[in-house]
Formats: sequence, C-alpha cells, structure tokens
Amino acid sequence: MGTIKLGIVDDHKIFRNGLKATLEDFKDFDLVLEASNGKELMGLLTTQTPDVLLMDIKMPEMDGIQTTAFVHQNYKNIKILALSMFNEDKYIVDMMKAGASGYLLKNAEPEEIIEAVSTVHSKGFYFNEHLSITLIKQLVGNDHAENIAQNKADLNEREVEVLKLVCQEYSNQEIADKIFLSVRTVEGYRARLFEKTGSKNLVGLVIYAIKRGIINVV
Repeated sequence: MGTIKLGIVDDHKIFRNGLKATLEDFKDFDLVLEASNGKELMGLLTTQTPDVLLMDIKMPEMDGIQTTAFVHQNYKNIKILALSMFNEDKYIVDMMKAGASGYLLKNAEPEEIIEAVSTVHSKGFYFNEHLSITLIKQLVGNDHAENIAQNKADLNEREVEVLKLVCQEYSNQEIADKIFLSVRTVEGYRARLFEKTGSKNLVGLVIYAIKRGIINVV
C-alpha cells in the first residue's frame, strides 16, 4: 500500500489535534489538509486533493452532509469517511446517500480508524457492524430503498454472481481472482450493476440485493 493522503474536516480543533496525533503515527498516512467546515474545505481542495476525507457531520457554515454531497459530485476520486458523535440511523443514512463510503463514531479506537481509512482507500468502502444494521433497517419505509426495489433490472447470472461478491465487500481484484476474470472485466460488471439497478453507490447495491433476495440478511 502506498501513502494515503488524508484530510480532516471538523469544527472542533481539540478533536482534530487528537485525530492528527493518532494518524500521524502511522507512516503510510500523509495529512495534507484540515478544515473546520465545508466552505473552508472547498477552498483548500483547489490546491490539495486527498485520497480520503474524515468528515464530521455537525459543522457551522456548511455541514458534513452538504459537504459530502459537494465532494462526491465534484471530486469523485475522494473517498469520504464520516466521523460523528451521533449513532442514530438517520445521520448514517443521510451521509451514505450524500456519497460517504463509510461511517465511524468519534469514540472509535485508533486501530479501527486506521483500519477504516486503509479499507476505504483500498476497497472504496468501509462497513462496520452498525452501518450494516442500518442498511437492513432501510428495507422498511425508506424512499431510497423503495425506488430501487421498483427498478425492474434484469440481471444475468454473472452479474448476480458479481453483485453477491460486491455485497460481501470483496474488491475488484479479489472478485477477479475468485471468478477468473480480469480486473477490467469486473469493473465493467460493477458499472453495469450501478446502471441496471439505478444505484448511485454501494449502499444502493446492497439495498437492492437484499430487497430482491439476492443476498440473505442474518
């Protein structure tokens, strides 16, 4: 793994300093920017482009949900890992809908934060236990899930196979190795899955797969 360029967006300086102290001890991380809100981040992104952003939710000027949506739309290669004191499902869902690729509570252990950053960088997403539970809860009474369920996607056998592996959090390389395809071919399948299911991100794919009975919820 090469060096991962990081950015921290949080309005509490004490928390930012503590997080920096944790991350700077890890030699594969390079902290390239920090901001106290979304508006400040927008200016910094014109000169620095991190690989992963650690994003607070509740901030003045421009909160984490608005900022995540902006970054997701304008800097598609940046992965966003939401950090918050809140563990209510609404915040998790809103951040994931806006384009976040993972979610952690601020009281997470340093080892989990490091694992989450590394995983979201290498695989494009990070699921912890609480986020998986949240996805399951989206099966009832959520407009996003219902819209996906109404999509009459016709997936062939290979696409279903790839979708199952994607939902098990395998990377493109791991999927390619498992089903004896090239990484580029797997990337093509993944792109078609997004198009056919009408999903905008991995959360959408998982919800679609659960709604259609393609994967089972334990």
